Amino acid sequence: MTSTTPSSPAPALHPRAGRRCHTVLNATHSSHYFSPDVTRELAGLGITHSAAVNFAVRAAALGAVGAGTVAATFYNYKYELVAAHVPRIWDTASPADVLAARLRGVDATLRRLLGDDAVASPEMAEAARLALRATEACSRAARPLYSAHADLPVPEEPHLAYWHAATLLREHRGDGHLTVLLGAGLDGLEAMVTHTATGKGTAPKWVLATRGWSQQEWDAAVERLRGRGLLDGEGELTEAGVALRREVEAETDRLDRAPYEHLGVAGVERLTELGTAFIGTALEAGAFPADLVGKG
Repeated sequence: MTSTTPSSPAPALHPRAGRRCHTVLNATHSSHYFSPDVTRELAGLGITHSAAVNFAVRAAALGAVGAGTVAATFYNYKYELVAAHVPRIWDTASPADVLAARLRGVDATLRRLLGDDAVASPEMAEAARLALRATEACSRAARPLYSAHADLPVPEEPHLAYWHAATLLREHRGDGHLTVLLGAGLDGLEAMVTHTATGKGTAPKWVLATRGWSQQEWDAAVERLRGRGLLDGEGELTEAGVALRREVEAETDRLDRAPYEHLGVAGVERLTELGTAFIGTALEAGAFPADLVGKG
């Protein structure tokens, strides 16, 4: 008679492991929003306003949608800013042309920021395989931006496949995050104000310059949050505010856990390691404005 030894259970994923991995992947994805290469490609299509470029490259996967869809899925942009450019951008260039231009811009961006050696490295191919494996467990339900991007073909070149997978994972988490913000009673601008107050969010000058909100509207949001006891007189998070932001991130983690559980502890650790190295190189190459994040 042959005895068998029960297999050991798989090691549990750390509660914040998915968030840490997402952070480096999201930074890689987001670098194209600040890329002169993407701006140049969109200008070649006739789209030149910075806000129009932003709306076009992120919304194109949804098709030729109107301002309402973009404002709803982007969440923290003022509707009037969106409506000033959408759907008029689709008269200038089709979503398919925008997506092709975006990918050309991303290709140029990653080559410029990381270098051709890194782009062609075995590590890049490994990162792409791991990130794509994680996306296998993403869910389409109630995730419009993720689901739209999931319909796009996976690029053949590893660095573009890695960026594509990072985009899927970013939008998957982002769509879930909006559900949590709604449940927390934070509108788009209030969400930005509270995130900025943590010291880890977009600086106010960038919010006002890119999201369409005025200083008066920012100040009004601050007052609403003070009325709820979430900000103090100096605009800092109160204990209740810190607790709410903590709950928001924890619930977002829960809704976004499946891809990283699917990848497993070792896979998540390795993808985080590889992604950290790539984005570190990109940051040194000036991927983002120096004053993008902070309270000032």
